[in-house]
Amino acid sequence: MKRVLMLALTLLASSARADEATLADVENTLGQVPTFLRSFPSEALESAWGDMKALELNPKTALPGKVKELIGLAVAAQIPCRYCIYFHTQAAKLNGATSDELGEALLAASQTRRWSTVLNGNQIDEAQFRAEFAKIVENARAGKVKPNTGVKVVDAASAITDIEGTLGFVPGFFKSYPEVALAPAWKGFKGLWLSQTQVAPKYKELIGLAVASQIPCRFCIVAHTELARLNGATDTEIEEAVGMAAATRFWSTYLNGSMTDEATFKKETDQIVSRFRKATAKK
Repeated sequence: MKRVLMLALTLLASSARADEATLADVENTLGQVPTFLRSFPSEALESAWGDMKALELNPKTALPGKVKELIGLAVAAQIPCRYCIYFHTQAAKLNGATSDELGEALLAASQTRRWSTVLNGNQIDEAQFRAEFAKIVENARAGKVKPNTGVKVVDAASAITDIEGTLGFVPGFFKSYPEVALAPAWKGFKGLWLSQTQVAPKYKELIGLAVASQIPCRFCIVAHTELARLNGATDTEIEEAVGMAAATRFWSTYLNGSMTDEATFKKETDQIVSRFRKATAKK
């Protein structure tokens, strides 16, 4: 009995020392220990903080800090998680994101949600979708995807003409969209995904992939992965985008489930961001 008790006390002491070391590292990194981390389960604190530090806060990842935060914002916006929306917005701005880039990240999340709903709700055949998307990628590599067709899209008929002229054919999932709204839906799709905007094409696709991966939507995962690669994304960048989606879901679940005080969370986020901004200004 004494051995069991001694072992339990040893484990508790070891856990306490690990927590103290982790919280000290948090304070050293962020300048303070956020309230929600002080009540985090001790058995998982070290790994949770380690994951955040290794991916999101690491300046040496394949993805730039700004892109990681835009991914976090896009995922958070459609969970939705008010804590994560606030944090990733402020962190994205700290990393140089403009209002236009923030808006595009949110639009990419919205568009991914829209088409995920259409594809799943209309029970599109997955094999057919994969074949059609492979054809889109093949046409793009061959230079047959031409966004500037000169077609004025005003109704379903002109939208179909423009889709065919742009992609080289009309994928079946577009035909499943309500005919009365196809023209504006296509213009919105084309305006974001097939146009030069503030966020680079590769990063828009990685944002779409991150959102799709945790909806989850198999159709959108396939599409955004292939298009991200088409635009130059590496396997590491793809893995980091999915990792950021997973991390955002992780913290959203904990923050909401523990009913973290929102005012305190925002105040501490502002303090951390302000400290990083001042430190950057001094360099």
